Order: sequence, then C-alpha cells, then structure tokens
Amino acid sequence: MKAVVARVTEASVVVEGEVVGEIDEPGLLVLLGVHHDDGEEQAAVMARKLHELRILRDEQSCATTGAPLLIVSQFTLYGDVRKGRRPSWTAAARPEVAEPLVDSVVSMLRTKGARVETGRFGAMMAVRSVNDGPFTVLVEV
Repeated sequence: MKAVVARVTEASVVVEGEVVGEIDEPGLLVLLGVHHDDGEEQAAVMARKLHELRILRDEQSCATTGAPLLIVSQFTLYGDVRKGRRPSWTAAARPEVAEPLVDSVVSMLRTKGARVETGRFGAMMAVRSVNDGPFTVLVEV
C-alpha cells in the first residue's frame, strides 16, 4: 500500500458537480494506492500510520489533534514508467481487491476515532486542495 499524504488547510472531492467528500479545516489529504499483493495487514498498518503521522503543525498527528482526513483512492500511484512512455498498471490491485481494502483503511481510521471523508471509488474525481506548507510525504507499507 502506498499513500501520498499532504497537509492541507482544506480539501474536497467533486464527482459530476457534487461534493462527495470535504474537509474545511486543517487536516490531511491522502491519495491511497493499493498493490495487488496487499491485504488486511497492510490496511491496518496504513490506518495506524495515517492516524499517528506527526506532520501537522507542531509535529502533531490526527490522533492527537482530531484533525480530519480526506481519503481518495488512487490506483495510478502504482503506475510504472521505467520502460517506455506508457505506464504499466500491473502492480495496482484490481478494483474488486482495492475497493474493500480502501474501505478497510477508512473503517479502521473511524474505529480509532478519526474523522474521515472520502472520494468515490472508481469515479472520475476533481480533487481540490489548499496545501499547507506545502508539506507532502510518501507513506509505504
């Protein structure tokens, strides 16, 4: 599992003109990719890391501040362009594997008390964000 995590002051996801997920205060925008070998173990580790990641102001985390997260599924994080100019998607999980694992990460975060908004799996999404810093990290488990 791989995530690009940006500290934001606000972020939203729009699908067909409708806002489907939004955070309107400082928090984290998480673009989450699932590898074809990932399972529940990786989902649990990713949920813990995202909740406890100390990249908010003053080295705080969502766990300590209650800051919200906006999780957006992003299979393109596993695009491989080492050969040629067209990405290969063979490392990305198929939708029937990826969607339940993204849902698991969201569910586990909520179980920890996190406030979580989401995009819509498989939809063409417009992701808007106001980056804070900017401060962006790559998290891999």
